[in-house]
Amino acid sequence: MGDFEGAKKRMHEDLPTSSAAQGPHRTGSPGLHIRPATRADLDQVIALDEEVTNIAKPDYWRSLLDRRPGPEQFFLVATEAGASAARILGFMLGEIRAWEFGSEPCGWVYTLSVREDARLHGIGQALFDAMSDEFRKAGVSKVRTMVGRDSRLHMLFFRALGMMAGPYIELEKEL
Repeated sequence: MGDFEGAKKRMHEDLPTSSAAQGPHRTGSPGLHIRPATRADLDQVIALDEEVTNIAKPDYWRSLLDRRPGPEQFFLVATEAGASAARILGFMLGEIRAWEFGSEPCGWVYTLSVREDARLHGIGQALFDAMSDEFRKAGVSKVRTMVGRDSRLHMLFFRALGMMAGPYIELEKEL
């Protein structure tokens, strides 16, 4: 846990906040570049999110970038390598959470999106691998996510990466 505490103490003033800021992640695809998101990526992230979810949430994305307080949060984008105008093909957000209901510190993936015309080319896996690297560097050894029961695409994707049901059950109540 010492590595986790050390990672929490590192502070950066602007994006990116992760150790990935020191350089891009290597991927298995020579045409793919994984890097930390910057404020300049925001318009493309907003457009991609709306394209995939059919819900426009520009204020959500702007506030998300504004409230990213520390190095335990990661926002990665995948772009075409070598492209003069880097088109974002996908993005992933994650963070390290600790001691929720007794859980040891672990990485959480809470957003993944890949352009529909760019799917099945390893972009999601490259983003997941890069996010996993960030979590490992921060000293955690487990990654979690949550998927909707009816989200077959996400379930198949995360299962193919070796993820399986964990020890917790999500509960909710209509208010």
